[in-house]
Amino acid sequence: MSEASVNPFGADAITAVCKHMNDDHPDDCLLISRGLGGRPEATSATMTGLDGDAAYYSAIVAGAPVEIRVPWSRSITERRDVRIEVVAQYNAACEALGLPPRGEGEH
Repeated sequence: MSEASVNPFGADAITAVCKHMNDDHPDDCLLISRGLGGRPEATSATMTGLDGDAAYYSAIVAGAPVEIRVPWSRSITERRDVRIEVVAQYNAACEALGLPPRGEGEH
């Protein structure tokens, strides 16, 4: 998003999504950072934010935090679309890394 753009997601929604991802899906954050964020050497990662165009992660690379932006497949404005896009990122990251994705019930 350009600086002139308004984030379609409020602070409460962003905090809730990041908390959910970091508490319940830390391995997915790491896979996305490795496979789509260009940081295959990352040892851990957390989601730090999101907007209508991308998700943002902080990965640990060689002991130091590195900020990563991973674009959505399309611009989104609805909170329900965040899950769809994160799952798409996860699946694309697994493919990029040559790993089999978990089944739907395992997320």
